[in-house]
Amino acid sequence: MKKVLIGMSGGVDSTVAAAVLKKEGYFVAGATLDLWDNSLCPQNGRASEAVPEAEAVCQKLGIPFYNIDFKREFREYVVDYFVREYIAGRTPNPCVACNHYIKFCGLLQKADELGFDFIATGHYTRITHNSKSGKYELHMAADITKDQSYVLYGLNQGVLSRTLMPLGNGYEKSEVRRIAESLGLEAASKPDSQEICFLQDGHYAEFIQEYSGFEPQEGDILDTAGNVLGHHRGLIYYTVGQRKGIGAYGRPMFVMKMDTENNTLILGEKGMEFSKSLIADNINFISGEFPQSPLMVQAKTRYRAKPSPAMLIPIGDGKVRLEFDDSQRAVTPGQAVVFYDDDLLLGGATIVSAE
Repeated sequence: MKKVLIGMSGGVDSTVAAAVLKKEGYFVAGATLDLWDNSLCPQNGRASEAVPEAEAVCQKLGIPFYNIDFKREFREYVVDYFVREYIAGRTPNPCVACNHYIKFCGLLQKADELGFDFIATGHYTRITHNSKSGKYELHMAADITKDQSYVLYGLNQGVLSRTLMPLGNGYEKSEVRRIAESLGLEAASKPDSQEICFLQDGHYAEFIQEYSGFEPQEGDILDTAGNVLGHHRGLIYYTVGQRKGIGAYGRPMFVMKMDTENNTLILGEKGMEFSKSLIADNINFISGEFPQSPLMVQAKTRYRAKPSPAMLIPIGDGKVRLEFDDSQRAVTPGQAVVFYDDDLLLGGATIVSAE
């Protein structure tokens, strides 16, 4: 019997994924990744409730439970990165970093130590093996409205070959909730998590200050011609594309850039928020093969965006340029751009700049 260690949060998705794998004949054990020490940021941090909830779910399912301490790794690879990027004037995606370093690579390492054959998660994506190429592939979920492939572009062949994602293979969220109800699980009615797990009510600027001691400095708000429009309260309070909370100017304005060198916030008028191309680095292709020539892809610059046709062009120094058929709104440095071929996830990268 193959042994599977599944990452569990106590939520409906990971709970039902564990139940499905058990029904399919695997020996299943649940593992909660204990990530956050709330004493580090008691006012604005958010303690995880996952450990007691997941342990109770495992007892209900009749499977072993492990509480794995990943506090140090989570702080180093996710929280410190999150804070560092905001202070540098970029908008990070901590979920991408967490999935790569913690939920998959970290969990797989623990699974090896404990003698498990596979790891599993409740993500809505599909893993397949291409017999012609010999590669493992990651596809969008059958229920496209719940697809989570955008945040998983950092995975590689070694991880995919040892990972199971049962919910991506035809399960819709409504069906997952019905399965949980049929099993008598309280998780059936638990709402989906929508926020960054370590923030209290999404107050990221206050979190950054309390966690790191960083003190934001007021500075000028400029238009694209360099004219002073007003004053900002600190660049960490803003992100590219933002329209609310930047002041009133008698016309629609939005954030185009945070200039950390000069501590200025650059605003643009309606229509200037669109870009036809971008530069990205920190690239990962799931196949492990970096393209040597231009490649037509569908690309997403935001989690909820629809894939848009683009030409991916290698430009050296580990960077690519994406030239889009249609202009993209609010392309944001620090965020992820993710590449697809139809429903096949090719890979992704970190946006450096819009052009």
